[in-house]
Parts: sequence; C-alpha cells; structure tokens
Amino acid sequence: MTDWRHLVRDVPDFPRPGIVFKDITPALADAGAFAAAVAEMAAPWRDARLDAVAGVESRGFILGAALAQALATGFVPVRKPGKLPARTLTQDYALEYGSDRLEMHADALAPGARVLIVDDVLATGGTLQAALSLLRRQGATIAGAAVLIELRMLQARTRWPETTPLLAAACF
Repeated sequence: MTDWRHLVRDVPDFPRPGIVFKDITPALADAGAFAAAVAEMAAPWRDARLDAVAGVESRGFILGAALAQALATGFVPVRKPGKLPARTLTQDYALEYGSDRLEMHADALAPGARVLIVDDVLATGGTLQAALSLLRRQGATIAGAAVLIELRMLQARTRWPETTPLLAAACF
C-alpha cells in the first residue's frame, strides 16, 4: 500500500492568520495514495452493517463518497447552508476561526439507519459534533465517525462521546 501521509502539506495562515491548514489535495491527486487512504479509513468499518455514510462538506464529500463505494452503502451529503433543494434540518456550530451551519435533507435517512460520519480533518471537533447532532436529530443511529487526519494537539477527541467510535487514519 502507498503511504499517503507525506503528501499532506501544511498551508500557513489559511483560511485566516494563525491557522495552519492541512491540505490533502496532493494525496487525493495521487491515485495510489488516494486508494490507500480510503482503504485505511474503510478497513475498521467493513463489518459495521452500515446503511449510509454521511460526508461533511466539502472534503468529507470526497472521502465519504469513496468510503460509501468501498463499503457498498449509500452516501448522504451534509452541506453548508442553501445548497440542498428540499426541506432540510440545520445545525449551527463553532469553528476554530468563526461559526457556520450544516444542513441535510430531512428525509435523507430512514429512522434508525446506521450511519458512519466522515470528514477530512478533526481539528477542534465543532464540525463533527454538529454533524453528529444533526444526524441524531434526523433519527439516525451513529455507528461512529472516521476522519483522515486528527490534529491531536487540539484535543477534540476529549469532546467526542466516549461511547461512539471515532477513528483517524493518521494523527499529526
């Protein structure tokens, strides 16, 4: 398997001064690295009996759709405001550099559907927590969450429910 970690680059002062952005696009651009990253993220969930993967906009879409394909399940987009055409549920949340909102179609999942939440980077945990709240309000059963990268120094894992698995393919 190809090692994809060396293809993650730091972009200082993006999107705001003081933030070091973890850019995964070089890893996505390399077919072997992308395949290895998806395989690594999918492996722990192969026997989870999932009904769907919920990918958080925007890089979570890329990884989530690929994971849904690898796990032979459906994909549900969790979007930024105003992007979905039908009735939505919304969840506001705080970022390390501001605030935002997530939305999903109110009818995206059957009640009790087993869902894996997918995002690219676990930083402060606000986005993942918002997705968790939104999916629970929709009636989903959360199997767990998968991220490509966890930034351990920000300690977001301490704010995640201990009973809900949260797996990271790599930690920085």
